Amino acid sequence: MTVPDDLVRAVEATLFAAEEPLTVDQISNHLGKAEVRSALAELKAHYDGRGIRLVERGKRWHFETAPDLAHLLRREKEEARRLTRAATEVLAIIAYHEPVSRNEIEAIRGVQTAKGTLDVLMEAGWVRAVGRREVPGRPVIYATTPEFLAHFGLGSLKELPGIDELRAAGLLDPVDDEMIETALRPQPVDTSDEPPEPECDE
Repeated sequence: MTVPDDLVRAVEATLFAAEEPLTVDQISNHLGKAEVRSALAELKAHYDGRGIRLVERGKRWHFETAPDLAHLLRREKEEARRLTRAATEVLAIIAYHEPVSRNEIEAIRGVQTAKGTLDVLMEAGWVRAVGRREVPGRPVIYATTPEFLAHFGLGSLKELPGIDELRAAGLLDPVDDEMIETALRPQPVDTSDEPPEPECDE
């Protein structure tokens, strides 16, 4: 199917000017309900191998710097956001088990989670509240965001690495190895009212 050049250019301009990644429906609505999937596919192929590329992260489209050129634009003054061990554990649990409530997170970790830990992840834009569990008390449940996928270069949560991949890449030390393996392992959720062992997050 041949896509009209003016539609391809319009989609390109829309994405270039957008302040945040856009879904197919958002792009279509902006262009008068036009069918834009073919135009997106053509643009994606056009930018393949160039200095910037068109990618889809969490069903949202945006331009990003080619991975092999990212170092040219990185400012040395900027310090990478460093998470505490507690925040790293919580983020891993949410990513691999979402949607989960705070009680379910604590059941997996075996310790209480400080409110500030979730706040840090939400302020970073990587975690958000997505509703309430239909159980007594109706606890809030959390999930990752499209920004989480974009930050870590993931198309979807299906691309999350397994424990063997993390270990082979040398990304785990013995402490993190144990923590991540616990987070990835399916576990029954403790729904009792008995509080877990308290913990002072770092």
